[in-house]
Amino acid sequence: MAYCKKHTSYWEVSSSLNLNRWLPLAALQRFSELLQRAAIYLVVATVFLSGPIQAQVSPEDHQAHHPDVAAPPPQPTLASPVVGKSTGMMEGMGEMMRQMGVPPPKEIYPSLMTLSDLPPEKRAEVEAAAHERMASGTALMTDGLTRLADSASSNDYELMQQAVSLLHEGMAQFESGLAAHQVLLGTDDPQTVALDWFRREMELPLPNPPVANTGVMGMTWFHFWIMLSSAALIASFFWLYILKMRRASQLLSSLAVPTQQSSPLPPPTRLPRSAETSAPGRHWSGQLRVNRIFQETGDVKTFRLVNPVGGMLPFDYLPGQFITVTVPHGEATVRRGYTIASSPTQRDYIEITVKHAPEGVVSGYLHSEIHEGSLLDLSGPAGSFVFTGRECKCIVLIAGGVGITPLMSVLRYLLDRSWEGDIFLVYGCRAPEDIIFREELEYLRRRHTNLQVVITVSQSGAEKWAGPQGRITKELLAESIPDLPSRYIHICGPVPMMEATKQILSELGIPKDRIKTEAFGPALGKQERLPSADQKTAGPSSPKPGLPTVTFTDSDRAGPLPPDKVVLDVAEELGVDIDYSCRAGICGVCRVELLAGEVSMDVEDGLEPGDKEKNLILACQAKANCDISVKA
Repeated sequence: MAYCKKHTSYWEVSSSLNLNRWLPLAALQRFSELLQRAAIYLVVATVFLSGPIQAQVSPEDHQAHHPDVAAPPPQPTLASPVVGKSTGMMEGMGEMMRQMGVPPPKEIYPSLMTLSDLPPEKRAEVEAAAHERMASGTALMTDGLTRLADSASSNDYELMQQAVSLLHEGMAQFESGLAAHQVLLGTDDPQTVALDWFRREMELPLPNPPVANTGVMGMTWFHFWIMLSSAALIASFFWLYILKMRRASQLLSSLAVPTQQSSPLPPPTRLPRSAETSAPGRHWSGQLRVNRIFQETGDVKTFRLVNPVGGMLPFDYLPGQFITVTVPHGEATVRRGYTIASSPTQRDYIEITVKHAPEGVVSGYLHSEIHEGSLLDLSGPAGSFVFTGRECKCIVLIAGGVGITPLMSVLRYLLDRSWEGDIFLVYGCRAPEDIIFREELEYLRRRHTNLQVVITVSQSGAEKWAGPQGRITKELLAESIPDLPSRYIHICGPVPMMEATKQILSELGIPKDRIKTEAFGPALGKQERLPSADQKTAGPSSPKPGLPTVTFTDSDRAGPLPPDKVVLDVAEELGVDIDYSCRAGICGVCRVELLAGEVSMDVEDGLEPGDKEKNLILACQAKANCDISVKA
């Protein structure tokens, strides 16, 4: 009953919420029947598991339900004098609590305080009393469930409250008997059970059970091993991820540079020094696949090159730069630089436009042996013949023959970016059928108002030509380009054509710092030098009398250096491997360290600031009048 005073019953809550409006009466009755049946099954099972029951109901409860029947003689209880010396104190305390209006205590719990002092026959009496308490509690809970079912059907809330009180009281009596049984069996400490009861009666907090700290860092061993296993699992996943990324990187590298078996061209005997780093736009080397081949004129083809694994190009470049092509020639390889004619705005491919020179080894190989789907070994890009539109607000491009390729890259780039400056192109060809990119130039001229194109031919050829004829002259430049002295000018073409044009511009008052030229390979009148097999296998030759000697210290070889040869020429004759590309002093790939002596160089464009202070020279340009030593 004390519990009922402190807690609101389910039926009080249902009354306050008027649950009969939400739940049908039949559902409440069915719920009560199920609850009653479940409670009976639980009580019966507990009683059978606890041992034999001496009586089903207590004498007091039997007398309360049957007042006409004489009460049986009183049975010994746990509050009787058998408990020993504490009996008087307990009775006095019970009388005081009854005067204060407190319900009588559950006598079985105080009896457990002196359980160890009881003789065997008294312990048997305690066991019998425990059975009686369990039986009495069972009867009270059964009566409470019956009343609860009756009150649910009649909506009698007062009877519901009484039924709930009987259930709580029956549960308390059954719990006290069960606790006594557990103490008698030795499963629970009697003083602990009694003190816990006292704390609950006085509404004192129960003590927290001690936590065994037998693990690491305040954790039990079970939790410690769980945490350790989880950490090991996470570490293994992280390591597998690193291995996976490394494997993917290696796979991409192998795809970007296919093996020799997948290439129709044998790889070069040694990759150029620029292959040591693969930063985009500088010192790249690898293979590109020929995607398309366009026949521009009778002896000029354009080769479109793409990434063999798909996607964008593996490098960046600027308009006007060139790339070096390496092709096999017998047991050796030959390199040749070709200007990139496409615009850097096209990130999926580059194009090189190659004219088949009569004795050109590389150009002949490209025209006769390379087909769509072939792979080419390349390195670069390089070159400083660059114009991006940031240098000035207008540009004059003067081209001769196949020299239009770097200027075409600049032209395409500026128009792709919608550059607003004025663009003048003066293009000189031998005959109308030799005009490279003719249809595209006509299309771009009609489409862009800031582009002016002037094409002159030196021979009429098979086609009747209505435009200017003859070579590029002073009159043609003055008439075609207004305010010419204020323009910046880029020139590319055969050496005689460039020298004549520079003379014309000088006569027109153009400062030299406004003129930029590009010449490489055959443009300088140089042919690809092919080292013979004998030269590759020859040992150090004896210097000829009267000629300076060049010594290659790393290779332990030396040879004469005639006035008409450069260091690179002698290196090829002796089989000393020096990387090179343009052979014109522009790209800077052939830089080597001069250890002793002095050299002269016609072109030094390939040297970077500070290279001379480091004694670096260009092997393709270096000549000497005295003995020199080179680190190669």
